[in-house]
Amino acid sequence: MDAKLSPDQRLNISGIGLVSVLGVGLSVATLILDGMANRLPWTSASLTLPFLLCAVISAAVGFFVVPMLQALKTGQIIREDGPQAHLKKAGTPTMGGVFFVPVGVIGACILSNFDTKVLAVSALTLGYGLIGWLDDWQILRRKSNKGISPRMKLALQIGFAVLFCIWLLFNQPSNITNLALPFGLSLPLGLLFWPLAGFVLVAESNATNLTDGIDGLAAGTVAIALLALGAIVGSTSPELMIFCAALSGGCLGFLGHNRNPARVFMGDTGSLALGGALAAVGLLTNSLVALFILSGIFFIETLSVMAQVSYYKATKGPDGKGKRLFKMAPLHHHLELSGWSELQVVGVFYIISAILAVICLAIAKF
Repeated sequence: MDAKLSPDQRLNISGIGLVSVLGVGLSVATLILDGMANRLPWTSASLTLPFLLCAVISAAVGFFVVPMLQALKTGQIIREDGPQAHLKKAGTPTMGGVFFVPVGVIGACILSNFDTKVLAVSALTLGYGLIGWLDDWQILRRKSNKGISPRMKLALQIGFAVLFCIWLLFNQPSNITNLALPFGLSLPLGLLFWPLAGFVLVAESNATNLTDGIDGLAAGTVAIALLALGAIVGSTSPELMIFCAALSGGCLGFLGHNRNPARVFMGDTGSLALGGALAAVGLLTNSLVALFILSGIFFIETLSVMAQVSYYKATKGPDGKGKRLFKMAPLHHHLELSGWSELQVVGVFYIISAILAVICLAIAKF
C-alpha cells in the first residue's frame, strides 16, 4: 500500500500524524495538570475546556478563512536565497494569525468573564498582531520580502511595550519589581525592572517571529510553551491560565491548516502576537525565569541569527564578503540545509519544547 503513495501523499500523512501526536499529547497533559491541581476539566476555570474549545473553533474557522485569504491573493513571497525546497511554497496564503489569534483572545476574554488582566494581555497581543499585519501587508503590497522598515517595526513594538508597562505600573503590586527566582528566592530590581520588561516584550515577540520559518514549527512550540506557562501560573492567576490555555488551543487548531504541507502561514501577524502574549503573561505573573526556560527554542533560534551576523561581519575581507558560521540562519534552516527534513526539525523541536516544559513544571513545584 505504501508503495502506491506519492511523495506528497506520504508527506501529508506524516504531517497529519505529527500534529495528531502533539494534539493528543497536549490534550492529555491538560487533563493530568487539571487533575493534579484539583480543577474540574470541563469548567471554564481550567486548562482543558479553554484549550479544547479554542482548538476546535480555530480549526473550524480556518476552513472558511483560508480560502478567503487565497481569494485575496495573500500568497507568501519566498526568499530566493533560502532553502530551495521552500520555493514550491510560493503562493501559500499568509496572515493566518488573523483568525487563530482572535479566536484565542476572544475565547479567553469570555471564559474569564472579561477579567482586567486578561483584557490587558489581550490588548498587548492584538497590538503586536497589528504590527505584524502591517508588515505582512506591506510585503504583499510590494511583492517582496521587505515589509515595514525594521526601525518602524521596532518603534511600534517599543511603543506598545511602553503602554503595557505603564498599565502594569499602576495596576500591579509594588513587589512586582522583585524578580521571582526558583526555590522561593527573589532578586530586587527596582527601577531596572521596567527596561527589562520592555526588553522582554520586544525580544520575545522577535524571537517567536524568527522561529516561524517551517510549517508547524512556531505554532507547535508556542502551543507547548503557553500551556506549560498556564499550568505554572494557574494557582496564583487562574484568569491568565485560561488565557494561556485558550491561545494554546488556538495554535493547535491553526496547526490543522499549518502542518506540513501548510495550507496557510501565520505570518508576522501571528508570530509577533504570540511572542507578545507569552511575554505579557510572564511579566504579569512574575514568571520570567519560567518564561526564559520555556522559550529555549526561541532563544537558540535568535542566538543563531545574532552569531551568524556577528561572525560574518568579523570575518569580512577586502572584498566586503565574510564567512558564515551556519549554512543559513536561523538554526532550523541550517538543519534543513544539512539534510534534515522539515518534519524531522519540527518533531525534534517539539520534543525539546516538551522537555523544557516538564523541567519548568518540576521547578515550579519547589
